[in-house]
Amino acid sequence: MIADSYIERVENLILNGGRRILGIAGAPGSGKSTLAQALVEALPGRAVVVPMDGFHLANVELARLGRASRKGAEDTFDSAGFVALLRRLREQRPDETVYAPAFRREIEEPIAGAIPVFPDIPLVITEGNYLLLDRGHWAKVRGLLDEAWYVDIDPALRYDRLVARHIAFGRDERAAREWVANTDEPNALLIDSTRPRANVLFEWA
Repeated sequence: MIADSYIERVENLILNGGRRILGIAGAPGSGKSTLAQALVEALPGRAVVVPMDGFHLANVELARLGRASRKGAEDTFDSAGFVALLRRLREQRPDETVYAPAFRREIEEPIAGAIPVFPDIPLVITEGNYLLLDRGHWAKVRGLLDEAWYVDIDPALRYDRLVARHIAFGRDERAAREWVANTDEPNALLIDSTRPRANVLFEWA
């Protein structure tokens, strides 16, 4: 459940017209996607979600780079491509539809051109782990956001969610726990260090 104060904050963000971009950051399993979708539902016809996960490198490329076992780490995304898309969304022409990629968990691959962003949509919500990271191409993201939220959640609940997610998408319980311990949790420590760059610390009601 989202407190009314958060909805009011977003309403005020888009009050004066034009295009606004809201970033939602947080560790894996914190509920970023859930929050983004809830905000879209609270603002029918006025918001669209463009997830950072659409910029996952393809599995074949991760294998070529030797990074497949670290999928989800900061260097397993096309961060420069993500920055370029945010810039394009900020400068979107009134006669242009911008197409953004999506990530499909059922196949563990990004899909190009899956999300249309129409020019009359005032709010683009982008959510992802590394929106507030201050290095590499990621460091350019924060300046392209009108506002940034960090999703805070009990670590034990977040851990359980991650294990359940990995099991739901094909791993057995042992493999799921190993992936969380060896990949997701190291990433989470890095991501948590970026929270001071957020405007808002979001907490689930």
